[in-house]
Amino acid sequence: MLGQCANGFGVAALVALLGDRAFGAIPASEPSRSSGPIGARPPQFPAKARNVIFLYMDGGPSQVDTFDPKPRLAAEHGQPFKMKIEPTQFNNNGSTFGSPWTFRQYGASGIPVSSLFPHVAECADDLCVIRSMVSNFSEHTNANYFLHTGLGLSGRPSMGAWVGYGLGTENQNLPGFVVLNGGLIPPGGLENFGSGFLPATFQASIFRAGPNPLANIKPTEAKPELQQNKLALMRTLDRRLLARAGQVDQLESAIANYELAFRMQAAVPELMELTGESEATKKLYALDAAYEPTRIFGTECLIARRLVERGVRFIELTCPVVGGDRWDQHGQLKSGHENNARAVDRPIAALLKDLKARGLLGETLVIWAGEFGRTPFAQGSDGRDHNPFGFSVWLAGGGVKGGMIYGATDEYGYKAVENKVHIHDLHATMLHLLGIDHTQLTFRFSGRDMRLTDVHGEVVQSIIA
Repeated sequence: MLGQCANGFGVAALVALLGDRAFGAIPASEPSRSSGPIGARPPQFPAKARNVIFLYMDGGPSQVDTFDPKPRLAAEHGQPFKMKIEPTQFNNNGSTFGSPWTFRQYGASGIPVSSLFPHVAECADDLCVIRSMVSNFSEHTNANYFLHTGLGLSGRPSMGAWVGYGLGTENQNLPGFVVLNGGLIPPGGLENFGSGFLPATFQASIFRAGPNPLANIKPTEAKPELQQNKLALMRTLDRRLLARAGQVDQLESAIANYELAFRMQAAVPELMELTGESEATKKLYALDAAYEPTRIFGTECLIARRLVERGVRFIELTCPVVGGDRWDQHGQLKSGHENNARAVDRPIAALLKDLKARGLLGETLVIWAGEFGRTPFAQGSDGRDHNPFGFSVWLAGGGVKGGMIYGATDEYGYKAVENKVHIHDLHATMLHLLGIDHTQLTFRFSGRDMRLTDVHGEVVQSIIA
């Protein structure tokens, strides 16, 4: 009698879960996975990359102060800006604003990098700098949704969710999509990391960078046997329900989430325990830095490498709090950009060098990007406004050509004028490197086959090795 009642209550709970729009049906045409809804599945064609690490630079770094030097800005500093100015976010437009930082050429490739990034500059020959990125939005929230999901509105699956949906996870004890939160959640909130209309299995798990990465990661039961008994009962109820309902993807996804949560109780503490790393490695990642934001981001980068080693498909890192604003310097450009660069420069260089030394960079695509760039003219006297018309990102590893520059902006660094790369193109290229045709990775929702790139996107073949 108790068994029958318990099964009935279980059905009631699952009915509520199935009523949630996040548990959308997986199309019948989808190939089977090796181990339930999150199991690994092969790429559509031979892949160059197996994992993605997305270094998200919240707020929009200035392209003309980082990777796209413009001598004309220095020559005309303080003069009226000589190009037509597009509408800006705040319209407090000042004069032409030369970069406060110097640029030098680095490596055999001679890629120019500003003095903001002396450590990343040491990896110049591994970077593919795209100077001609464009976006559709100049406001943070919409631009963040666009960068993360391919649409400038909330509700769509994040690119990490799409990667998990397409390839699954190679580690059944960890999520396929992990966000390492350094302290700043992007404008637009957690929906930047959501699963949208994809099954909830594919949304991001958000870890804090520190000894307590997740709430409730430690069992509350006094003895392991008590938790095992609860799980055994849940499995019995699940088996009975599946026997009656048949193999239903939504049920399997919900069950897989419960099982994954249990396995993470052992896997996550081991992942975050850094005592096994050598002192040289910890120093490389700047865990000894005097500046706390550097230590935070260094920990994120080291954990990202450990996640890659454990087969996690997509890892996003958010920026730490630096005491001022994120990379969004509408004023006090010099101090603001210097604080943000100080936090991430040394850890990012460490990540690239460590991945390369361990033979992992070739199969790990590293992407450095903000949601847009900054204007080459001043906002007020010492800031820069938002600029989606031409900005810089870079990629490394994962099958892209290192030591190259692709695309160009005009003489002021304002608008892309050569080989424009749209956000949809960036997504298409990322999926291509993972062995996925972006036009074929679809999910049936609301009567239409949806995809990350909508009806747009071209693979940037010129940057692929």
